[in-house]
Amino acid sequence: MGEGGGRAMRGAVPALAVGRFPAPSQVWHLVRDGLSAGLTREAEQRRLFPWLAVAFGAGILLFFTATDGEPSLAAPLIAAALSLAITPALRARPVALALALAVASVFLGFAAGVWRVASVAGPVLTRVAIAPLVGVVEGLDEREGGARLIVRVESFGTLDAASRPYRVRVSYRTAQIVRPGDAIRATARLLPPPEAARPGGYDFARDAYFRGIGAVGSLVGKVELRPATAPLPLSLRLAAAVDAARNALTRRITDAIGGQAGAVAAALVTGKRGLISAETNDVLRAAGIYHVVSISGLHMVLAAGVVFWLVRAGLALVPILALTWPIKKIAAGAAMLGVTAYCAFSGWDVAAERSLIMTLVMLGAILVDRPALSMRNLALAAMLALAREPEALLGPSFQMSFGAVAGLIACAPLLDGRLFRTGSPSRLGRAASWLATTVVGTLATTLVAQIATAPFATYHFQTVQPFGIVGNALTLPLVSLVVMPSAVLGMLAYPFALDRPVWWLMGLAVRGMLEISGWIAQFGRATLVLPAFEPGAMIWLAAALLIATLPVSRLRLLALLPAGIGLALAAVPTRFDIYIDRDGAGAAVRGRDGRLAVLGRPPGFVLEQWLKADGDGRRPESASGEAGPRCDRLGCTLVAVDGRAVALVADKRAFPEDCARADILISRLRAPPGCAAPVIADRSFLAARGAAAIRLGAGRVEIVGARDTGRAKPWQPRPLTGMGPPMPSEPSNPDPTGETGPADIAGPPSAESLQ
Repeated sequence: MGEGGGRAMRGAVPALAVGRFPAPSQVWHLVRDGLSAGLTREAEQRRLFPWLAVAFGAGILLFFTATDGEPSLAAPLIAAALSLAITPALRARPVALALALAVASVFLGFAAGVWRVASVAGPVLTRVAIAPLVGVVEGLDEREGGARLIVRVESFGTLDAASRPYRVRVSYRTAQIVRPGDAIRATARLLPPPEAARPGGYDFARDAYFRGIGAVGSLVGKVELRPATAPLPLSLRLAAAVDAARNALTRRITDAIGGQAGAVAAALVTGKRGLISAETNDVLRAAGIYHVVSISGLHMVLAAGVVFWLVRAGLALVPILALTWPIKKIAAGAAMLGVTAYCAFSGWDVAAERSLIMTLVMLGAILVDRPALSMRNLALAAMLALAREPEALLGPSFQMSFGAVAGLIACAPLLDGRLFRTGSPSRLGRAASWLATTVVGTLATTLVAQIATAPFATYHFQTVQPFGIVGNALTLPLVSLVVMPSAVLGMLAYPFALDRPVWWLMGLAVRGMLEISGWIAQFGRATLVLPAFEPGAMIWLAAALLIATLPVSRLRLLALLPAGIGLALAAVPTRFDIYIDRDGAGAAVRGRDGRLAVLGRPPGFVLEQWLKADGDGRRPESASGEAGPRCDRLGCTLVAVDGRAVALVADKRAFPEDCARADILISRLRAPPGCAAPVIADRSFLAARGAAAIRLGAGRVEIVGARDTGRAKPWQPRPLTGMGPPMPSEPSNPDPTGETGPADIAGPPSAESLQ
C-alpha cells in the first residue's frame, strides 16, 4: 500500500488505530451503517416478505396469551384495513411502509385467532359421567387391545343439544364388529379432556377443543349397531369411507409383512400407528427416526418427489412429448394431485396438512417458473397454515416442521455437495463423488434439522437424542430409496391385488430400519432427559432461529445475542419442588435426597411428565426417594427438601391430624373449615387452578397453577346443567398415552414425529 493509500485508510478509520478505542458516536455510526447496508441488501433480495409471516404469528401469539375475555372480530380487521389503507402514501418511505405492513399482519393474525376460536366453539363436558351414548363412528384406529373411536354424538344421557359434546373419543376393547360409518348405541364413561399435567406442560384439552372433541372416555359393555335415524351428511360418509379404506390397507400390509415391521410399514403408508408396540416406539425415538412413522413433512416430500419423478421420467421416454410438452410442469401438477390424495388418504392429520400446504406451495412455484425452494414460499406456506389453524403456533408440530425447513433453506448453499464434485471422467470417480455427496449431504441436513428443532423439542418434550444424526444417516437411504417408493408402488398396485410382493420388499427395508434403530438404542445415553426451562428461554431461542435463517446479509450475526440469552436461561432452569395432580390423586415431592418421591397414586403418564420436567430419567415405577413417604389407608406424609411436612389426605378422617401438623396439605377432598395448614391444595383449590406446582424457598412458598393465566380459556369446561348427579369423586386421570388408561386418550405427540 502506498503512502497516500495509508493516509486515506488511517483517516477513514482513526478509531481502529493501535491503542485507541472508538468513541460511542463512532460505534453508533458503524452500527447504523451496517444495519442500513444489511437492510438494503435484504430489500434487494426480497427477503423482507418472510417477516410478514413472523408478524402474522406475533398477532396470533398476542391473541392466545394476552387477551382477556372475548374480543370482537371487527376490531382487528378494521385496524388491519386502516394500516393497509395508508400504505400507498408510504411508497417513498420504505421503512414506514414495511412497518405499516407489519402492523397490518399483526392485526390479521389476531383476527385469525378470534375467528378460529369462534368457529370451533362447542360444549365441553365438565365432570365424569356414565350414560347411554348414541352416535355415528367417524373414525376408528385399531390397537393391540381393541380400538379407539371418534364418535359424532347424537345423544348422551339427558344432555340437551346445547350442552352435549359435538364429538367424543372413546376406547373399545373388542372393536371387530364396529366400522367407520356405523351408527352405535352403548354405555359410555366420559370425562372432560384432561388439561396440562403440570404448569406449562402439554394441554390435551386445548388440542381436543380445536378438533371438536368435547369429552374422552371408554365404552362399557356391549356396543349395539342400529339403523341410522337419518341419511348421513356427505362429509361424514366420505370421511368414514376413507377411514375404512385406511384400516383395510393397514390390515393387508400387516398381514403381508407380519410382526412389528408390518405395523411400522402400515403406519408409514396409512398413518395408523395403533399397532406399533410401546417398545418399538421407544426404539425408534432413541434412534431419532420416529419422524418417519408420522405422516408429516418427510412423507409429503418423498411422496411428491416419487410421483414427480415417475411422471417426468415416463413422459421423457417419449421423445415427441419431451420436446413439445412442458413435462416438468406436468409432473409438478401430477405431484400436487398425488400428494393431496395421499394426505386425504392418510387422515388429514394436522402435521400432514401443514406439510401438504408447504409442498403445494413449492410445487406451485414450478408451475409459475419460480424457485421451488425459497424462504418466500416457506413464509407463504406458514401464513396459509396459520390462517387455517392459528392454534398450531402454540404446538411443537408447527414450530419444529417450519423451523427445520427454514434451517435447511438457509443452509442450502452449504449443503449442495460442490466440495465432492470432482468432475472425474471415470465411472469410479463419479461413483465415489456421488457417494461422498450423498453421505455428507445426509449428515449435514440431519445436523441442521436437529439444531433448528432442538429448542422446541427440548422445551416441549425435555428429551434429546444425541445419536439421531447416526440413526438418520443410516436409515434415511432405506426410507428414500426403498420404503417410500415401495409405498407409492404398493398403493398403485393395491386395487389390482398385485401389491403383496411390493409390501414384502418394503418389509425387508423396514426390518433393516428397525435393526439399525435397535442397535442405536443400545448405546449409552441414547435418550437424554433435560429439565424443563421457562417460556422466556424458548422465545429468545426462537428469535435467534428467525434472525439466523431469514436474512441473507450479515444481519444473521445478530442472532448470536438472543441465542446467548436463550441458552443462558435454558441452562439454569428453576425446578419445582412439588407437583400436584389436577385431581389431587397424587403428588411428587422433592425429598431430602434431592429427588422427587411419589405420594399417593398419580397416573403413570402424569408422573412421567413430572419426572421429565425435573430432568429425571427414571421410569415412573421407580420414582421413590431414599427416604420414601410414610403411607397408610388414610394418606401419606413426607418431609420435603427444606424440612416442611407435606401430607396427602386420601380419607377425611386424616384431616384433624394432618391439618394440625402439615405445612402443605394436598387432597382430592375438600378440606374442612378452619384447617390450620399454611398451604392447602384441596378440591376447591385444584378446581380453580388445575394441576399445580410449588417452589420452596427460605421463608416462602411459590405456587403456580396450570390455569393461572388471568382468564378462562375457551377449552376449559364450564358448568353444564341437565346431566344428572355427578359421579362419585374419583381420580379422572387416565393414561394419555392410550396404553393403559381407561379413557385411552392421546398424550403429546413425540418430538421426532413433528418434523
